[in-house]
Amino acid sequence: MNRTVVVIYSGGMDSFTLLHRALAQGLNVHALSFDYGQRHVRELDCARQVCKALSVPHKVVDIRSLGAVMAGSALTSELAVPEGHYEEDSMKATVVPNRNMILLSLATGYAVTAEADAVWYGAHGGDHAIYPDCRPEFVEKMDAVCRVANYQPVAIEAPFMGSDKGNILSEGLRLGLDYSQTWTCYNGRERACGRCGSCVERLEAFATNGVTDPVPYEEEA
Repeated sequence: MNRTVVVIYSGGMDSFTLLHRALAQGLNVHALSFDYGQRHVRELDCARQVCKALSVPHKVVDIRSLGAVMAGSALTSELAVPEGHYEEDSMKATVVPNRNMILLSLATGYAVTAEADAVWYGAHGGDHAIYPDCRPEFVEKMDAVCRVANYQPVAIEAPFMGSDKGNILSEGLRLGLDYSQTWTCYNGRERACGRCGSCVERLEAFATNGVTDPVPYEEEA
C-alpha cells in the first residue's frame, strides 16, 4: 500500500515543488493550507487552483482567530515588509510567532484523521538564518513529539532541509513544473514587488538556474 502524507501547501514555490515531489513518488497526498491572516493571502488562491487541476484533496483551514497569538510580524500586521536578502537582520520582522509549531500541530491532527503517516513541509536550508522553526533541531524535536502525541505515530518530515531554493527550483524544472502557478512575494499586490526577502531569494534561484521567472514583477529587470 502506498504511503499517505499530508503536505502543508502554502501556494509558494517550495511547497508547490514539494507537493509535486510527493505525487511523483506515487504517494497518496492530502494538501493542507492555512489562512492565518497573512497579507499575501493570494498564495492560497494559487494553492486552490493547483490542487483542483491535480485532483488533490485540499483543505484551507481558517485560523485567523489565532491572530492574537501570531501577531507582531510584518506578514500579519501593518508593519512594513522589509526589503533585502534573507540573511539580513531586518528579515526577522517576517517571523510569525510559533507559526510552524502551530501549523504542524494542526496538520498532525489532520494526518491522524486522514490515516497519513507523515506531515511534509517545505522548510529548506535557506530558511535557517532567520527562521528557528525551519532548522533541523526544530524538525527533529517536532518529529519526536508527533510520533508519540497520538495512538497513531505521525512523522514530521522536511524533505528540502538540506537544499536551498536554487536546488528546489532545479528539481521542479526537471519535473516540468510551471512556476507561474505559485506566489512568493510577501506583499499581496497585483505584481510581485521584487524587493522583499522572499522575492530576492526567488529571483536568485531563477538566475542560478539560468531561467526567467514567469511571475510578473513591479519593476522588470
